[in-house]
Amino acid sequence: MSDDVVHRLSVEGVDPLALAGVNDANLLELARRLGVRVSLRGDNLSLAGSAAAIERAGPVAQALIDLARMGENLDVHDVERLISDEAHGELGRPGAPPDPVKIILPGLRRVIQPKTAGQREYLRSIAEHDIVIGIGPAGTGKTYLAVAAAVDALARKRVRRIILARPAVEAGENLGFLPGDLQEKVDPYLRPLYDALEDMMPRERVQKALETRTIEIAPLAYMRGRTLSDAFVILDEAQNATGMQMKMFLTRLGVNSRAVITGDKTQIDLPNREDSGLLQVERILPGIEGIGFCYLGDADVVRHRLVRDIIRAYAEDAQG
Repeated sequence: MSDDVVHRLSVEGVDPLALAGVNDANLLELARRLGVRVSLRGDNLSLAGSAAAIERAGPVAQALIDLARMGENLDVHDVERLISDEAHGELGRPGAPPDPVKIILPGLRRVIQPKTAGQREYLRSIAEHDIVIGIGPAGTGKTYLAVAAAVDALARKRVRRIILARPAVEAGENLGFLPGDLQEKVDPYLRPLYDALEDMMPRERVQKALETRTIEIAPLAYMRGRTLSDAFVILDEAQNATGMQMKMFLTRLGVNSRAVITGDKTQIDLPNREDSGLLQVERILPGIEGIGFCYLGDADVVRHRLVRDIIRAYAEDAQG
């Protein structure tokens, strides 16, 4: 049509498959959701449509290009998330350069990097502080990015080992009644940590690191009495650690150690919510130099778009 506007964006240096997706699924989703025509030719991505549609689609397309240029393999969920970010005014300036915070792990063909402003702030905080407390809902990448930072620190020989801990609160940390040996008893609670590791290292390397105790995965209760030196320590699901357990964990840190504590205040499984060590440290630790607090929200959810909508619905219900 004669009143159509054409907007061209440079895709120089971008892997066309990473940007467009399998069978051009990403570009088709962008066209379908925002009412524009999209074509990828050579070093240009062209958008055609009404001025209003182009005004919305331009920043979303640029954000996709920026992510693809950093080595990210994108899918339709990324397109949905960026469109939602644009609708909520959370996308940032069109054409703004991508944030330099990213993690390149040996043996991985891809780069692990933040996909949202909150995740960028989280990774930057991990780089700048000895202790970081990351608080936010499910799906915001709290654990995944912390494990990536730990594997990166180990690969660069900044630490000698990684220690991953979780409170096994579902079993009351009284694991005696469960069948099997100790490993079989605790594995169900620690499985998400294994999954994150195996996404970043070949499985055989993970196994070897576990055997040599270069990487250790254990329930929080088993940290008592130890000093954790030259280590990158992650306490996951920290909302289910009691105040006493949290103090015990924080006072384990030794020389040249870093810690990341992750938790979701909406998923406290303790009998008394106020017993949560995460709520306690949120009250008493801000302002201490070397400790960073990072808050992630539903805008930082990078799972299926419905996860973000579900989190928002529960939050609205809780507010009455």
